[in-house]
Amino acid sequence: MKKLSPRQERILQFITDFIEEQGYPPTVRDIQHGCDISSTSVVDYNLNILQREEYIRRSPEISRGLELLKGNRPGARTTQVPVLAYIAAGQPLPDLSASEQSDDPLEVLELATNRLNGESGVYALRVRGTSMIDALIADGDIVIVKPTHTVNNGDTIVAWLKRESEATLKRFYHEGNRIRLQPANSQMEPIYVSPDNLDIQGKVITVLRDFA
Repeated sequence: MKKLSPRQERILQFITDFIEEQGYPPTVRDIQHGCDISSTSVVDYNLNILQREEYIRRSPEISRGLELLKGNRPGARTTQVPVLAYIAAGQPLPDLSASEQSDDPLEVLELATNRLNGESGVYALRVRGTSMIDALIADGDIVIVKPTHTVNNGDTIVAWLKRESEATLKRFYHEGNRIRLQPANSQMEPIYVSPDNLDIQGKVITVLRDFA
């Protein structure tokens, strides 16, 4: 095995630390900025060496597709999570259910397994809109969702409105004979629905900010 250069050792350490802190691998641009490297092509050159020497594995078809192969720290194991669709944090989006039935996800994420809080069978949705901005869920973020039909008041859920055939991301509150779907944005009004018009498709367990 070829001895790594100081730059390659620094990149490898940065990848390891980034995965532990963020729960997912860095992009090439993250590495460029974090390691103070002049260009992404220099990063790419050194990543190819790390892959050749079997320190990492690169998966071009997977977003942030870096995986550590040697010297992994605890918690660096990864799990592939499909991004099934867009979800509205604003006005509901139509036909999420149709997207969820697709065998061709928008993308596949490689996430640190410990970021999933012990959950399996999760999926991801990319957020459109700003109705959950006060809950630190912004337009373009990705939410990781545990499939479930059972939630508690205050949980952030993937709500399917049956009669409207629309989906939205909101906080759930059961109030007597109606459900309040509450945005986390003081400029937006809640959505009220009857229980028979709501299908709870999952609960958000974590949010990935600026995952591109």
